[in-house]
Amino acid sequence: MKELPLSILIDTIGFPIKSTSLLGKTLSDACRGDFQPSMLAEAQKKPIPYGILVLAAFMLFGGCQTPSKIARHETPATPLASSRPAAESGQIEPTQFVVDENESSQPTIDQPETVLPPEPAPVGQVAQSVESYIRLALGNHPRIRSARARVAAASHRVPQARALADPTLSNTFWPISDQSLQTAAGRAGNTMSLAQKYPWPEKRRAKAAVACREVQIARAQLSQVELEITEAVRLAYYDLWFAARAISITAENREIAAELISLAEARNAAGGSQQDVVRAELQLDLLDERLITLRQQKVVAQADLAALTQQPARTDIEPTEEIDVADVPGRVDALFAAAEECSPQLQEKLWQLSRDRQKRRLACLNRYPDFTLGAGWTTITETDAVSPVANGHDAVNFAVGVTLPIWRSRINASIRESSANVIASSRAYDDSRDDTFRRIRRFSEQALAADEQHRLYQERILPRVKRALHLSSADYRGQLVDFGEVVDNFTELLMYELQSARAKATLAGKLAQLERAVGCEVVFEE
Repeated sequence: MKELPLSILIDTIGFPIKSTSLLGKTLSDACRGDFQPSMLAEAQKKPIPYGILVLAAFMLFGGCQTPSKIARHETPATPLASSRPAAESGQIEPTQFVVDENESSQPTIDQPETVLPPEPAPVGQVAQSVESYIRLALGNHPRIRSARARVAAASHRVPQARALADPTLSNTFWPISDQSLQTAAGRAGNTMSLAQKYPWPEKRRAKAAVACREVQIARAQLSQVELEITEAVRLAYYDLWFAARAISITAENREIAAELISLAEARNAAGGSQQDVVRAELQLDLLDERLITLRQQKVVAQADLAALTQQPARTDIEPTEEIDVADVPGRVDALFAAAEECSPQLQEKLWQLSRDRQKRRLACLNRYPDFTLGAGWTTITETDAVSPVANGHDAVNFAVGVTLPIWRSRINASIRESSANVIASSRAYDDSRDDTFRRIRRFSEQALAADEQHRLYQERILPRVKRALHLSSADYRGQLVDFGEVVDNFTELLMYELQSARAKATLAGKLAQLERAVGCEVVFEE
């Protein structure tokens, strides 16, 4: 919007003024910070009323200051152990924000990042680790980008809460000379006044503190979304790995089934039963049917992972041959302590509790009055003046106003409302903490069970099943057992190999869910 020159503005609202060029230059210099007292002295030599300078100085230095800088800290570490009475009484409190009154610069605002379209996978590098897909999802997923934009939006509310309200400029004039205000100095032509409202000093600090805590709440929500997307990528990747591993296991067992057909045919040629050949061929057909189901599961897992990485049309996603599975943490109490320190869900509840305490503080500050400071200038003329001693000297006045917080019922009701919100936030934190501990303990036990199952399959069951199949095949060649026992051992081998792969994928998935519940990766020193 194009700004109007000061002379046009004053002429429009009824100000009689002769020259404003030097005054306009003086005001511009003051806005740039180059204002010198000599400029004001030079401007006073011109035929400009002194009242204009008073109003201009009051406008510049009283109501047009830039908001102070808010020094924000990172999400603090909360106590490792907390009790419910402590949460309600104020023991659990995130680090206070510092409002620096000496700073005049704008606070640093987190701008939404520009995200480029995802790049295609490099040629010859189709199989990628889960970490590469996690990085891709964290950079491109729309939910994460939306949460980052909400953090930036909340950051922009901080200077709004810290700033003063706009000053009020008013002009009163009497166009009819015989109906205008008469003074001893002459007839009043018009009166211009400028007023600025100043809240009680602590009120703006409390509002800024509330806005800063809203920023931290948005950041905690962003961390929750990132953990949720990370968990979803890991689960989809592990499903894809299991499907690929199951296809590989089934293909290997298909080769064993083909050997069983050859074995049955050789036995049949030596005078055995044709039924053994048919049963061996049936096992091969059943494996082909299982491969169809597994390929469909793999395509579904690929689609889920491609959608999470913003590449829905990609179909060449392949997992690595093996997945890295961390050790299962056995100390649940250490996981509880880590969750209280770094869980974004608990951090959000703590910041909400701190925000509601600041709102209660703001409600208590409403007992104190707000102030209004103003200045006015009235033009006096000797034209049509009724006073015999009229001299035409302009009048300058100053005004001071104060609000009267006398409606105590409204103020007390707002305090009780904010106190109830503090109690509700405290109870919400307790509920969230209990639910977090429940999920940690549940996922930890499930991960321990999956780890034990996988070890049992790898160390004991699978070696014995493979040996049993080898022995039954040798005995079948020597006509010591029938073909049904060979088929049973073959079926058990396939089943336990698939269950072992499923146990490993389940273990990796439970560890991913456990990491989300805790909020960070926990490393135990040996």
